[in-house]
Amino acid sequence: MEIQRQFYLDELIRKQGNGFVKIITGLRRCGKSYLLRTIFKNHLLANGIAPEEIVEMAFDERDNKKFCDPDVFYEFAKEKLAQQPDTIFLLDEIQLLGDFESVLNGLLGKNAEIYATGSNAKFLSKDIITEFRGRGDEIHMTPLTFAEYFSIFNDDKISRFQEYMIYGGLPLVALASSPEDKIAILNALYTETYLRDIVGRNKIRKVAELENLLDILASTIGSLVNPEKLRKTFHSVKNSKITVDTINKYITFLEDAYLLEAAQRYDIKGKAYIATPQKYYYSDLGLRNARLNFRQLEETHSMENIIYNELRHRKFNVDIGQVTVNEKNPAGTYSRKQLEVDFVANKGSKRYYIQSAYMIPDAEKREQEIRSLLKIDDSFKKIVITSHAPAPLYDDNGILTMSIYDFLLNPDSLEQ
Repeated sequence: MEIQRQFYLDELIRKQGNGFVKIITGLRRCGKSYLLRTIFKNHLLANGIAPEEIVEMAFDERDNKKFCDPDVFYEFAKEKLAQQPDTIFLLDEIQLLGDFESVLNGLLGKNAEIYATGSNAKFLSKDIITEFRGRGDEIHMTPLTFAEYFSIFNDDKISRFQEYMIYGGLPLVALASSPEDKIAILNALYTETYLRDIVGRNKIRKVAELENLLDILASTIGSLVNPEKLRKTFHSVKNSKITVDTINKYITFLEDAYLLEAAQRYDIKGKAYIATPQKYYYSDLGLRNARLNFRQLEETHSMENIIYNELRHRKFNVDIGQVTVNEKNPAGTYSRKQLEVDFVANKGSKRYYIQSAYMIPDAEKREQEIRSLLKIDDSFKKIVITSHAPAPLYDDNGILTMSIYDFLLNPDSLEQ
């Protein structure tokens, strides 16, 4: 059974011949190598590119270890270009190539067409434009979206969504035949790939501290996280002297490995960001659940995490909204309260305010969910996403309610 990552293939096709280094970044095992060396390579071959015009190099393979030396690879690549000026380079796990920035810049100067994958944001996405002197072009890849996941099976969307919430969207896991196999793969990936990679690359000595932090962050998706409160928790519960700086450094390592992503709070009325606390969402829920031994399978927070990931996949910048209001209490005095909007999604001139509500059983619950939306006085669209809305519907306040399935399976769902 094959998985077609059409969204990303289209991006690669669109960027062909633009004179940039095209780098596919993302979580390990999310399908970057398969996209580059199978899907995209097959596209090239099917569209007239001869096999001898393509050079594949996977820097994490033992046979290619010598090519991790920048001088060795650079001479090899120059020789290929001398023989075949139209050579297309497909380079896998580029961060393992020493001094890769100058090597690729040198090849760009010889008009090479370069595509690469990388699994570490520290070396790639955060500095990609600077490192490649304005000639770096990132394609950030995520695990399977629910639409991609569902397309593999195309049967019952409700049961598949429940499965997706538990096991996530890593392709290897999605194709596993049983729950036991999925769990085994996720556990192995977490310990043998992600954790080992983070510890080794960043030379972490107190691994237990990092693992404890992972447990806390995994159990608090959808909740505000304050590094100072985390420090106090470590001190009181673990008798640890870990500092706020170390906690922030560990979180940066996790973000660099694409395991999780931070969402900042944004004061909607004041039009300003609030530095702390923040929320953290896992790039893949299966990995999050594996970290917790599948003990905390909260549907509410899981759906919120999935919505966040889908918005990021659709190239939105996503913040946590805050609306400050003055409300009269029973004693007749006024007090200031902060109401939360789950997501403020921005892309260009577009903005959407989105609430995630797994269940809305009655009018009281609905009033609670839309309370913050009603306090926003601009004209951008306001949306509530729930698990059981029969069809997208606007209410008298102009608020659109839609089901999670309509949202995830229709790429234009926010435009309804």
